[in-house]
Amino acid sequence: MPQVINHHTALIYVMVTISAVDRRITDAEFAHIGALVQQLPVFGDFDPERLVHTAEECGEILSTEGGLEAMLGLVAEALPEKLHETAYALAVEVAAADLSLEQEELRFLQMLRDRLDLDKLSVAAIERSARARYMKL
Repeated sequence: MPQVINHHTALIYVMVTISAVDRRITDAEFAHIGALVQQLPVFGDFDPERLVHTAEECGEILSTEGGLEAMLGLVAEALPEKLHETAYALAVEVAAADLSLEQEELRFLQMLRDRLDLDKLSVAAIERSARARYMKL
């Protein structure tokens, strides 16, 4: 298990974990993660060819005893405070993409916002923004 990760890896770990908390990552979820990595400025200097390896690395951590806590610790250490909201927004984005939130996803989001010490107003704004983007008639 890596002892130190960079901010790119931390953000990918967050997205992979929210996809994996229900014990499965669909091709559509992974494609969505790939699209976010390709499009967002925060990943501007990340090599997209490393995405699969980084996702597999995250899966290895999650499969160990205490893996979720370990992953959250790595993420919290790696991210500067200015990227805490970004990490939460990416988790919400990936979770919301399939238009349903499972209990495991809600629990992970709670753990993430607690670990990153996000304020309630920011959390509410991020969540409302995602609901607005994925609203259907």
